[in-house]
Amino acid sequence: MFGSFDFSRLTVARRIVALFFGTLLLSGCPGTEQKPDPVVADVPIAYIKRPVPVDEEGALLQSDVREPAAFVAGGDVYLRERASLSAPERNITAAVTRGKGDVKDLTTSFDGSRLLFALREPEIENAPAAEQPTWNIWEYDIAAGSLRRVISSDISARAGQDIAPAYLPDGRIVFASTRQRQSKAILLDEGKPQFAALDEDEDAAAFLLHVMNADGSEIRQLTFNQSHDLDPTVLDNGRIAFTRWDNMGARDQMSLYQINPDGTDLKLYYGAHSHQDPGGGEERQFLKARQREDGQVVVAVQPYRPYRFGRDITVIDAENFADASQPVWPGTAAGVSAERPATAVATSRGERIVAGGRYASAAPLRDGTGRLLVSWSPCRLVENDLIVSCTTERLARPGAVEAPPLYSIYVYDLAAGTQLPVVVPEEGVIITEAVAASPRKRTEFIPDLAAGAGLDAALVDENAGELHIRSVYDVDGVDNSGVGIATLADPVQTPAAQRPLRFIRVVKAVSLPGREVRDVPRSAFGPNRGLKMREVVAYAPVEPDGSVLVKVPANVALSFELLDERGRRVGAVHQNWLQLRPGERVECNGCHDHASGLPHGRRDGRPAVNAGAVTSGLPFPNTTPAWTAEMGETMAQTRARLDSTATTGVDLVYDDVWTDPAQAAPSASFAYRYADLGTDLPVAAACLNAWSSACRIVIHYEQHIHPLWSLSRQVLDTDGVTVLEDHTCTTCHNIVDGAGMPQLPAAQLDLSDGPSDQDADQFKAYRELLFADNEQELVEGVLQDRQVQATDGAGNPLFETDENGDLILDADGQPIPILVPVRAQGPSMSAAGAASSYFLDKFTAGGSHEGWLSPAELRLIAEWLDGGAQYYNDPFAAPEDD
Repeated sequence: MFGSFDFSRLTVARRIVALFFGTLLLSGCPGTEQKPDPVVADVPIAYIKRPVPVDEEGALLQSDVREPAAFVAGGDVYLRERASLSAPERNITAAVTRGKGDVKDLTTSFDGSRLLFALREPEIENAPAAEQPTWNIWEYDIAAGSLRRVISSDISARAGQDIAPAYLPDGRIVFASTRQRQSKAILLDEGKPQFAALDEDEDAAAFLLHVMNADGSEIRQLTFNQSHDLDPTVLDNGRIAFTRWDNMGARDQMSLYQINPDGTDLKLYYGAHSHQDPGGGEERQFLKARQREDGQVVVAVQPYRPYRFGRDITVIDAENFADASQPVWPGTAAGVSAERPATAVATSRGERIVAGGRYASAAPLRDGTGRLLVSWSPCRLVENDLIVSCTTERLARPGAVEAPPLYSIYVYDLAAGTQLPVVVPEEGVIITEAVAASPRKRTEFIPDLAAGAGLDAALVDENAGELHIRSVYDVDGVDNSGVGIATLADPVQTPAAQRPLRFIRVVKAVSLPGREVRDVPRSAFGPNRGLKMREVVAYAPVEPDGSVLVKVPANVALSFELLDERGRRVGAVHQNWLQLRPGERVECNGCHDHASGLPHGRRDGRPAVNAGAVTSGLPFPNTTPAWTAEMGETMAQTRARLDSTATTGVDLVYDDVWTDPAQAAPSASFAYRYADLGTDLPVAAACLNAWSSACRIVIHYEQHIHPLWSLSRQVLDTDGVTVLEDHTCTTCHNIVDGAGMPQLPAAQLDLSDGPSDQDADQFKAYRELLFADNEQELVEGVLQDRQVQATDGAGNPLFETDENGDLILDADGQPIPILVPVRAQGPSMSAAGAASSYFLDKFTAGGSHEGWLSPAELRLIAEWLDGGAQYYNDPFAAPEDD
């Protein structure tokens, strides 16, 4: 593996490179004779050139796509008036970078007259990080020879890191940025300070898609992911394709998504189940998608840290496939793959030396030929301080050392098997990201939707969107209800208590600040910090046919959970963030099981299992006769149209509005309301009567859960004084009794006040409920850990020994047993959710504590557990770290 290399010792090596390059020019790669190319020769090309990036010890620096704000000094944009080896090149950014800045993400306008890219000016010596230059979007007018920063105001330009620009067909610019304009405004609405939220690795501010006018005005945020959204490009249909880092919980992958230029209709584009490397290497990520003229996209397929900048350049049929072997429903022929190599060699994965060299970037020429402008480095080795070409014999030698990369620009034609050099490579320099400044077809224009024109005006006024799921029992196009959706929808055949899914819970991500804003301690989180902090923003019923209609706050990252009758999550955590714009209505057929490998979010072809009523003017079978369904309506749509009480709310409320009393007795109503709690409410009182997009259910252990344990639960006689029973939790689950005398807590569970000896920033009751603990015993009025003699693997008792292995004897001449504490039964609560916590089962029918906690209290505990049992769910409610 190449570490450091002295570029001054390359006299002989330069001759070898020149000989190799001359042969390549004559014979091509892999071997077809090259001739002058007049089609390309008259087209200006631009590219990025920089010294080979090395650290202070001369070792090659490796990039990481999860660090898009990384700065490596020395990059500049160069322009040639013609794609010819003899054409002179001009450094068009030198006046700004002074050779010490950085550039990346080069693209062109539709007419080929302008270049667009991200540029960061040189570091300011001895200045703190907050005062260093930021990445900004710059534009170069080729004919005028003028360079400008798109956002002219210094103050506005420094408001975020801006990268990865692309032109929209109406002249606006879409780009990735840490500005988070709308997200910061919502933070203010929530009573929090404005800050750029960290990604889910909590390493840096998340880059999200934004759009602005050509003059840098009217910047607006498009996406609301909790980790990076990168590399936007405009497809021929006018939609924006981009790379999304799905990084929630156990998910960690970069797939392709698409969205309209106004931020509506976000959905998966390609690759959610295609990250496994067929060769067994690191997982693949999909970046830098660029569409060809035939509609397919050229994508850089690579691990997070591409070895020596090498990437597999792949052509993907994303219009017809959602994954490598999964066509969009109903799809194409079985056995056809969505992916094929765009180059003759695959170079991105592993640290092996690749005889065919490595590709660092590719861009379609879009000149009708299907060719690419690629950055390629030949395979070279270091032998005796000289750089030599790779041969089969040299590659077979043990300890072969790869030479420094020599990336330069070529026109690649896979169909013809040719690779024509355009820029002469330079030792100690890498040249990447070439683009041809030639006119190309302008993509379709998708106008922004507006209130009353594609967006619901009432929802716009509420700053809300609306989610409609046709049936939660439709899982990847399959009826997953067990008895059939039609049977569940019939209240006579299936009473409410027999339906497995009863409510939907909408969950919002909580933005986490950097330490400079709030130094949030580890103790503020629960057992699984990967779940971060969460808020609940809405509840709605699941109708008998599985349909759901729920309002959600707009312009935030959302997920949802399906609940049983007791308000407990059924199934695993949904690990994708959704978003809706104000006034947007989104409909999906059903739900998705990620393990199935089937398309997720591709609504362009999947049939609906639950199509709703098949005939207008008729009620659903055995339901209220007055409730007639219009053509194609689900039960949720019918109810929303005819029942004013069918609203989104913060409480779990069930009323049987469907059963026809003439056919069967309606199911009993019930409600789990926050107003029924005897402790602090986790939601604003105004939300109890009327839901709004500003409603937030925020649960903290100390404020909302812990007070439940000491809340008086005495059962009094008719005189109102005499205590018949005392079900107060801390009566039995305490280290002292009513007289203040020591006692062994019931079930080894201490729910009393006081800090934990494991973490002083958390209550001991919290730790006892969620973390493993030792059994205790009362010995002569003192509580202490119960200990037993340790044994070996065969069950033999163990005794203390000295350094020679001899037994140590006590004063009576007896061996001293090795004592170890006894672990208590596993914790009664789990951050995996309410369904995994046997604590709640104690209070249900037949449980030892049946009826001791109210339905409203059990609901509160369940939603807290389903959210990960975090100690705090607001970083500004938690005390700062010392």
